[in-house]
Amino acid sequence: MTKIGVEQSLTDIHEALAELGYEVTELRHAADAAGVDFDFCVVTGLDTNVMGIQDARTDASIIEANGMTANEIVNEIRSRLNQ
Repeated sequence: MTKIGVEQSLTDIHEALAELGYEVTELRHAADAAGVDFDFCVVTGLDTNVMGIQDARTDASIIEANGMTANEIVNEIRSRLNQ
């Protein structure tokens, strides 16, 4: 099953993905993604690190939801899964 971490403020995206049967977990901090075997992480992009310092690492595909609808996020995930 596809595991997706979704940033806390993106409730509409969380609900849309859960309704489609994806395993969705709420991300409260970028560090939540570290050490968890997510396939995708959906983030707002509002907490972009302007200093360029990274302290969380993940092998998950990151999707920045800024300016995207829930439907566009779903389509992006489906597209990446079919590659």
